[in-house]
Amino acid sequence: MLTAFFGVATITAQKAKPVLYIIGDSTAANKQPKAFPETGWGMEIGSFLTDGITVDNRAVNGRSTKSFINENKWQAVADKLQPGDFVLIEFGHNDEKTDKPEVGTTLVEYKANLIKFVQETQAKKANPILLTPIMRRSFKNGVFKDTHLGYPDVVRKLADSLHLPLIDMQRKTEKLIVGLGDEASKKLFNYVEPGHVNYPDGKKDDTHLSPEGAKAVAGLVAEGIKETHTDLTKYLKK
Repeated sequence: MLTAFFGVATITAQKAKPVLYIIGDSTAANKQPKAFPETGWGMEIGSFLTDGITVDNRAVNGRSTKSFINENKWQAVADKLQPGDFVLIEFGHNDEKTDKPEVGTTLVEYKANLIKFVQETQAKKANPILLTPIMRRSFKNGVFKDTHLGYPDVVRKLADSLHLPLIDMQRKTEKLIVGLGDEASKKLFNYVEPGHVNYPDGKKDDTHLSPEGAKAVAGLVAEGIKETHTDLTKYLKK
């Protein structure tokens, strides 16, 4: 009887471990080996967290708030949410592609979809945290230019109006990229010399991150988590 009691206690303890879900696009997503060295920041965030929380990265290449919902990728997360879990919500890169109706959203649709994620997370007594999209590396004649139009502002205003924690990744990554400058910032992104097994012709990609870039951006997410002063902060490594 004593063994059975301890077995039940162990199972209960395992169930109590919260999960940190990441929903978003290719900038955060787990990558297949054939895409290396392209790396999503969600692949690196675990290195900043203790083993008291489980990371479940559901971000997927090419998805917007619209396609993430329409393909039932959000429902798969919502069905699993437990009280005390956390959801990092970072979209925008594909929502802004309004010339592609399967992914593009208006600012109004974008806001409505974010509200859906938030409300359905809260309904499960889990904790939503909004993130603005990370910056692309976009320099013209040495001058940095934002490519995200009004989408990050929607996230900021929504966080403010609903009193939600916000990690402003747009501003954090802009500071990082501009601080490095036009040439040096290439190391953060998927720039590959010709002859690589996965990129025989080479690659110059100003959207997707390199391993170094993913680590740096994940560090900024961890910094942002600390600044939210939410319960998630207790799972950050000291």
